[in-house]
Amino acid sequence: MHIRLIAIGKTDSTALQGLISNYQNRLKHYVKFSLDIIPDIKNVKNLSEIEQKKREAALILKQIPQAAILILLDEKGKQYSSLEFSTLLQKRMNSGIKELVFVIGGPYGFADILYEKCHQKISLSKMTFSHQMVRLFVVEQLYRAFTILRNEPYHHQ
Repeated sequence: MHIRLIAIGKTDSTALQGLISNYQNRLKHYVKFSLDIIPDIKNVKNLSEIEQKKREAALILKQIPQAAILILLDEKGKQYSSLEFSTLLQKRMNSGIKELVFVIGGPYGFADILYEKCHQKISLSKMTFSHQMVRLFVVEQLYRAFTILRNEPYHHQ
């Protein structure tokens, strides 16, 4: 299975990018993983929130293969513990899917078309995090999930 994380806009912080890269390298031992960055939309001051979300959605949808399972990282999604998340990943892998795609939206969230096409919504917390930090949290939780599935000592109960 290939796991992809799609995000809007580059990470400005070199410290965050270093941490994200660290977990990306760790994930290589368990699964094929890629982080795909979609450049920020230009001239957003001239766009309404809805129009910006629609443009971002069009760019995101171009990146998602037809057969992929699409999971949106969304404040209205279901929250999982790390153990529950690892179980979710195991079920997805056992189902034989070839590609699992997680998407972090832009500053205003997702357009309706993405909600209609997604298979699931996941919330990392009731708190709000910067979109750049969410990337780190997702990659770390993916790594944590695989160490849980392999009974490796990274996660402590």
